[in-house]
Amino acid sequence: MNKKELNEIKKNFSDDSGYFTINSILSVYIDPEKNIKYRETKPHSIIPDDEREVITESLKKVLTGSIGKHLVEYEFPQEAYEDGGAQKVLYELVTTKLKDEQAVTDYLEKITKNIDYAASFTILTAHCTYSIKRKNKNDEDDMDNITEEYNFIITGICPANTNDIGLYFDEETKTIAKKSNTEMVISKIPTDGFIYPVFSDRAPDVNHIMYFVKKPDKPNISIVENVLDCIFTMSAQKQKARFQQVLNTVVSDELDYNVITQVNDKIREVVDLSKNETEAATINEKQLKHILSEAGVSEEKLQALEPAYKTLVGDVGLTAANIADNKTVVVTPDVTINIKKDAAGKLKTSMIQGRNCLIIDLDDPNIVVNGLPTVLK
Repeated sequence: MNKKELNEIKKNFSDDSGYFTINSILSVYIDPEKNIKYRETKPHSIIPDDEREVITESLKKVLTGSIGKHLVEYEFPQEAYEDGGAQKVLYELVTTKLKDEQAVTDYLEKITKNIDYAASFTILTAHCTYSIKRKNKNDEDDMDNITEEYNFIITGICPANTNDIGLYFDEETKTIAKKSNTEMVISKIPTDGFIYPVFSDRAPDVNHIMYFVKKPDKPNISIVENVLDCIFTMSAQKQKARFQQVLNTVVSDELDYNVITQVNDKIREVVDLSKNETEAATINEKQLKHILSEAGVSEEKLQALEPAYKTLVGDVGLTAANIADNKTVVVTPDVTINIKKDAAGKLKTSMIQGRNCLIIDLDDPNIVVNGLPTVLK
């Protein structure tokens, strides 16, 4: 499911779209001990407008963020379609349109028995239908040519907590007092979620699922591995850490300011060039070797790249957007310098009178110090 296909579903995920329908909603409340305290499936059409709006807004969040960062597509292993496997459970849920009680029970058991979630939470699951508009020869939607329906479920897992809502004025006693909210408030923004099957090549792909995480540096691995039966891949934060490990291991004593900034600039170029592409750009060991070579890393060092990459990363590419920095940050024990995206070349390192120095090229001698304008003389 690429960026273009994701945007197509997200764009039409609305009651105002004539090609999209939310058929039914499954709402489930689960306490910290994984006991189901509430479970109900309703036709979407009978839910009050204000409640329906909140549910739709929450579920649409599962379609937001960057592919490869907030959204990661997983392929089911073959055993996932065996009895009790995630793919079979989800497939039954889609084909029965949330109307089969046993299919819903199996689905909820799969979640409650396998999820690692410390607090109370709510599961919102919708069965949806999107009428696929075929394209004409100009790659435009052909409104008169709808040949297939994409039926899918989308799930958002929303935490529920009590809120301390601070002080209030008591009109009756004419006093200000602390007001506590003892009712569980369900977050409108899911921490995790998924969509199944994915929309790939503008058709359903039942062998893949898209997992969503609100905070890419804190994925819930139990959902991916134990609920969805997939093999977890590195988070965006982990990819960045492994990339830095590769550089430290391979380049070592040649890793200076110029090499670091040139490598980052090259990777940012890859990200910028792929902005309009449907697939997220990746960097593999061969591309990284070329980038390091252009940055001036010696051939002797580059010979160690492939084994280091295989050990630290494996056989997969790193998502370019996850390993590129949008600014350069130079940190010393006493000084931190934040350099904007295209200004890394304005800073240089040099030895002056036996001392290591950072030199900043200034196009304008007028600077601001502690909020006060001044001029370098």
